[in-house]
Amino acid sequence: MTNYSKLPAILVLEDGTVYHGKAAGKIGTTTGEICFNTGTTGYQEVFTDPSYYGQIMVTTNAHIGNYGIDEDDTESEKIQIAGLVCKNYNINYSRQMADKSIQTYFEEENLVGISDIDTRSLVRHIRHKGAMNAIISSETLDIAELKAKLEQVPSMEGLELSSVVSTKEPYYYGEENAPTRIAVLDLGIKKNILRNFDARQVYAKVFPAKTTFKEMEEWNPDGYFISNGPGDPAAIDYALQTIKEIVAADKPMFGICLGHQMLALAHGIRTEKMHNGHRGINHPVKNIIANRCEITSQNHGFGVVAEDIEKSDQVEVTHINLNDNSVEGIRLKGKKAFSVQYHPESSPGPHDSRYLFDDFIAMVKA
Repeated sequence: MTNYSKLPAILVLEDGTVYHGKAAGKIGTTTGEICFNTGTTGYQEVFTDPSYYGQIMVTTNAHIGNYGIDEDDTESEKIQIAGLVCKNYNINYSRQMADKSIQTYFEEENLVGISDIDTRSLVRHIRHKGAMNAIISSETLDIAELKAKLEQVPSMEGLELSSVVSTKEPYYYGEENAPTRIAVLDLGIKKNILRNFDARQVYAKVFPAKTTFKEMEEWNPDGYFISNGPGDPAAIDYALQTIKEIVAADKPMFGICLGHQMLALAHGIRTEKMHNGHRGINHPVKNIIANRCEITSQNHGFGVVAEDIEKSDQVEVTHINLNDNSVEGIRLKGKKAFSVQYHPESSPGPHDSRYLFDDFIAMVKA
């Protein structure tokens, strides 16, 4: 295992800001859009969330790695983040259930990181300046060279990434004799979504991102689910027609995060890049329909345009964010289709919103 504590590393932001720290994980260089997560726990679930593909993660919690790595706590088959920035990088861990240290995990997964950074200063900088690309290196300390490499990194805006992280072949999840069958369009799904369906007696068939409605319909499902995922929703043109055909056939449909944005796009509602996005496990959301509030887990850098919904005769808002009044949920008028921007499966996070899975199953059975 690398003795990371004696090796220097550098973080360079797109606007030229430079941070000096120590190497964490694999020795190397990595690039991506830098963002921050305010959760105090669940770092392994965050690292393996496909929605973070192509992003360098800044953790605001002071200690990362202190409870080790457990193979059961993953949301996909591998680490999805492009790099890690943290303050205290803890190789020693104290959880009996853990299989290995975070350093061993990162070296096995080829994840480059940097520690001993003033993450409070960095997060305040990102909050003020907005989303931007960054580069981490523990093998090259030449700032001019790193800036040159960073200039070659494409913006997240316009990137289509769902087909990269999606399953390549269909697979099944749950009990085959379950009373409800749901077709899942995998744009970057988290395992805990499937666990929540399984807990509600759902047999799911998970399809690759570019699967057509006709192909999914051949399985004869009772309803459709559109998953979360990474990248710019406006670049995923292949899913728009699929969603339009599901709605036209009046099939029950539920979307989460990217699935929410795709449902909006399919009905003339634009999406836009947010200044920072929402990433954490304590975002307050109001359910307008039920007139109650819930604390939610969130991870998104794009959002739907509220003004477009106000002009729409097809779409109405069901949930709003109480921090910034952004749209957190929509439903189609006269159709069996709804979606939310946040993560009701909440892994990690609170369970306030898991009623949405029950609402969807009730809609399917109605």
